[in-house]
Amino acid sequence: MDEIKITTEQAYLAMIAFLENYYSLTNADEIGALLGGLSLLPDGGSADPAAKSDWDDAIQKVLLGKVNAQLQLNT
Repeated sequence: MDEIKITTEQAYLAMIAFLENYYSLTNADEIGALLGGLSLLPDGGSADPAAKSDWDDAIQKVLLGKVNAQLQLNT
């Protein structure tokens, strides 16, 4: 897969699109609640400012190389 660069705003929207798809498949209440908090208001702010802050923290972890997405099985 070719490397592409997107903005943090585009990555945020991609996360929402991913979660919306997951919600449409599962109707999981927790995902629905999460999506509600992540939704953007008409002024561009987050419906739940703490969720946006958590997103910013996650971006920083990725940029600092502190995210390990490797599947690890405990035996």
